[in-house]
Amino acid sequence: MADSSFDIVSKVERQEVDNALNQAAKEISQRYDFKGVGASISWSGDKILMEANSEDRVKAVLDVFQSKLIKRGISLKALDAGEPQLSGKEYKIFASIEEGISQENAKKVAKIIRDEGPKGVKAQVQGEELRVSSKSRDDLQAVIALLKGKDFDFALQFVNYR
Repeated sequence: MADSSFDIVSKVERQEVDNALNQAAKEISQRYDFKGVGASISWSGDKILMEANSEDRVKAVLDVFQSKLIKRGISLKALDAGEPQLSGKEYKIFASIEEGISQENAKKVAKIIRDEGPKGVKAQVQGEELRVSSKSRDDLQAVIALLKGKDFDFALQFVNYR
């Protein structure tokens, strides 16, 4: 019988991020506490730019955006937001969406699978994803449960389960 396998990836649906950003922009334009503070959120190339006239307001813009991401099912571990920076009279926060599993993070995950996972489960790094294979589907289910129980500083999704 052939090996069963699945891939561990760290991907974010760009359209869902765009929808969350548009919802946040709409809420910011309508909310009373954001009137007259120059609060805005928009794409700036690949990054997300949040602006307001005070540090507290720009952090509140970030908070609104984070709540919209959560409602859309996007892990906040994928959001890499910087610190508020003063630029002229405006405070700005640049945030980016992190995708892909770095080589060292993939090696950490593979080591956890080797050390704590069922015997006979193989994990190999393939670019920005990790392929996990085994003869037993139950072992693969156990690996998924093991990894969901761990707290990583990056988002994980399990795809191509066969």
